[in-house]
Amino acid sequence: MARKVTWNTPILICLIAALVGIPGARMAAAQTSSGGSASTAKAHTTRASASSAGTHKTSASKGTASRRVASKTAAKTTVARLHSTTVRSSRTSVASFRTPAATTGVRTSAVYRGRTRSGVRMVLAVRRTRRTYERFTGNSFADNLSLGDVTAGEDPVVRAAAVDALGNMNGTALAIDPSNGRILAMVNQKVALSSGAEPCSTIKLAVSLAALDEGLITRDTPVNLGGHYTMTLTTALAKSINPYFETLGRMLGFERVKHYANEFGLGELAGYNIEGEQLGTYPDTELPAAEGGVGRMCSFGEGISMTPLQLGALTSAIANGGTLYYLQHPQFPEEVADFVPKVKRVLDIAPLIPEMQDGMEGAVDYGTARSLRATFHEFPVLGKTGTCSNNGTRYGWFAAYADTPKGRIVTVFFIEGGRPSFGPKAAELTGEFYRGLWDRNYFESKTPQMAWTGQTVRTTP
Repeated sequence: MARKVTWNTPILICLIAALVGIPGARMAAAQTSSGGSASTAKAHTTRASASSAGTHKTSASKGTASRRVASKTAAKTTVARLHSTTVRSSRTSVASFRTPAATTGVRTSAVYRGRTRSGVRMVLAVRRTRRTYERFTGNSFADNLSLGDVTAGEDPVVRAAAVDALGNMNGTALAIDPSNGRILAMVNQKVALSSGAEPCSTIKLAVSLAALDEGLITRDTPVNLGGHYTMTLTTALAKSINPYFETLGRMLGFERVKHYANEFGLGELAGYNIEGEQLGTYPDTELPAAEGGVGRMCSFGEGISMTPLQLGALTSAIANGGTLYYLQHPQFPEEVADFVPKVKRVLDIAPLIPEMQDGMEGAVDYGTARSLRATFHEFPVLGKTGTCSNNGTRYGWFAAYADTPKGRIVTVFFIEGGRPSFGPKAAELTGEFYRGLWDRNYFESKTPQMAWTGQTVRTTP
């Protein structure tokens, strides 16, 4: 005959704890099982003793009543132990998850089996979401970053400001004259000339130019991101909205995205006879759909390797109106005196650049690069941040150009390591770089009208 189970408060509390996904529920279930076994054994002993002692003193009905009392006592003991253990384990579980790390949800399921005092089997199936955390193993800091750098042909004031701005952050800092492609300073040349890393959200500069050139959007075109949610290019660039650029990537298709990326210099050497420069690569095939496809390539730069020099050359072309120069790094003062610019090709992007400038300015004004304004605000800086990670190493990018009293300067800050390395930090370092130039009187005039009021007065490149 089946026993009627009454779902009292302690049992409901335990079930609710399991349903909301408390990891301790499994522990509680295990302890309940062992506790139930102990209680069962104790109950059997009690019944045996009672039966032996009361053979001549109690009736069969009294023996049955004693067994029922023992059963209820054991059940209450089991429920109380389950309730207490679940509460303790849930507190421990919640505390263990309070860690400053990125989380992702992984849906899991679990089945808990048990048996009541009367022998009725109980099965509880639970579906829950378990949090997983990204752990960064890279080191964000390093010593002697500029050891071995060739500096005789660099601008000494610009280099000093770049060295101070980068500090001991593990990465590199580039300063480029976009009017001719000359590298004014390159700190930590081992990293700057390496094969690069994922471009993260800085790839959105190339994707924006491609979509604008194809006539898919203007800066004010609302792009539907699902349902009634739309967004414009200006906001998407300023706040680095990934779904927007994933949508643009799918609209363009992989072949067109790759064509424009190669046209803008990705996948080829950016420098001219720069010893030690390695090649960043752009894949010939689309990222598998299971890994996000072309959308992921256009929002995070997944599967792409870009060097700081490649990003610097592209940003210089945006800053100067479309001329993609070979970057040159003079080795000696004589090479500076005899410097001759070398044009790789001229990009037909001059009409497109004004469509992007509001978004790049917005990144510094109110978007992902607003940390720059904490250290510098004397004149406008336009740029794009990038943050992503790969195999425990986190990357932070910021590519920018500024209208200074001495003309435009392009900067690329790239940092890598652990949690302190991310795009907004690279933007902050860029602000410190410009602050260093300002404090060193690098700019010929510090006129009041150059103070940044939040609106950029642009000059024709």
